[in-house]
Amino acid sequence: MSHEHEYKNFEALRQNEQEDVDFSVTARTVAGSTVAIVAPHGGGIEPLTAELAESIAGTDHNYYAFNGLKKQGNKVLHITSHRFDEERALILIEPCEKVVAVHGLAGSARSVQIGGRDAALRGRIHEALQGAGFESTVVTEGAYGGMEPLNICNRGSTGAGVQLEIQAGLRRLMKEDETKYASFVEAVRSALLKPPSEFI
Repeated sequence: MSHEHEYKNFEALRQNEQEDVDFSVTARTVAGSTVAIVAPHGGGIEPLTAELAESIAGTDHNYYAFNGLKKQGNKVLHITSHRFDEERALILIEPCEKVVAVHGLAGSARSVQIGGRDAALRGRIHEALQGAGFESTVVTEGAYGGMEPLNICNRGSTGAGVQLEIQAGLRRLMKEDETKYASFVEAVRSALLKPPSEFI
C-alpha cells in the first residue's frame, strides 16, 4: 500500500482512518451564499490550503475543508479531486453556483495554476492575481486542468468551478509574509464579486 493515493474514495478512507484523530472535516454554510470555497487536501496534506480557503470564504461564502491531522504521513489522506466524495462536501457544494477549490502543488516556484470548467471566473481570478503581482497561469489540460465533471470544483449547480493549484514556493512565501497572504486572498475575493455587466 505504498503508492501515494491510497484511498479511491472517502468510504475507503473512513474504514481505516479516524475522524478528529487522523483527519477533520469543517463545513460552514452562510445563509444566502451561492459560493463555496473548498480545501479537500488541507492540514498536513497540502499545507496552508485550508487556511487560504477559509480566508477567501471569510464570513460571506460557504467554506469546506478536509484536513489531515497526522503528525506525519498525511499524504495517505489525499483523495484525488475527481474521486473526492466526502458527503458533507457534496451537500455543501451542490447548490452553489460558484465553487473554488484550493490545492497545493509541490515545487519551489512562487506561482499558481488555475483550472476548472468555469472559464469566466477562471479568467477573472487569473487577472486579479496577476494584477496583484502574482505569477498566475491558466491550465485547462492535463492533471491540473480540473476539467473532469466529477472534479470537486465542478460539482456545484452549474457543473463548472475553478481549481487553484498553488505551488509550495508561493505557499511558503505567503506563510512568512502576511502582506502577500492578504493580497492573494483579496485578489481571489475580488474576482468572486459579480462584474457590473451582470446587473444590466
